[in-house]
Amino acid sequence: MKSKWILQVFMISFLLSAVFSGLSTYVSDFNVILLLIILLTVIGIGILFDMIGVATLTAEEAPFHARNSKKIKEASACIRLIKNSTKVSSVCNDIVGDICGIVSGSLGATLTLYLTVSFQMNPLLATILVTSFISALTVGGKAYFKTIATKQSDAIVLLVGKIVQIISK
Repeated sequence: MKSKWILQVFMISFLLSAVFSGLSTYVSDFNVILLLIILLTVIGIGILFDMIGVATLTAEEAPFHARNSKKIKEASACIRLIKNSTKVSSVCNDIVGDICGIVSGSLGATLTLYLTVSFQMNPLLATILVTSFISALTVGGKAYFKTIATKQSDAIVLLVGKIVQIISK
């Protein structure tokens, strides 16, 4: 059972990395505004999934059993999320979060190259500015939204449960 989960994690990581990496390579041929938008989107996805992972770990199962008894459709999806919170957190925080970190780094390298070439900026200064910007947004965003995730875990899990319910149809 554990080896099956490890294989699934490997495959999900490989596929997501291939998609994001392909996108970031493809984007490097576009203008800097599009590059920044995609960079901010990738950072945002990492932050969002980190928040979902934390919310599933901290949510209480009991309110969703009450909703399930009232025949609220997404409640059963929420219960499954909470019962599998370790796996959900692993996928959200580790797989998606790490991949977003790696891809934002490669997008940052492209942005650094752009700043160096287009503005004749010192490469060391460009690297420091871009990596500091990416790090501050990622770490600051995750810290901010982890607080929200712990305080609003049931609401976040309910929203994710609705999305899972829609997708699973």
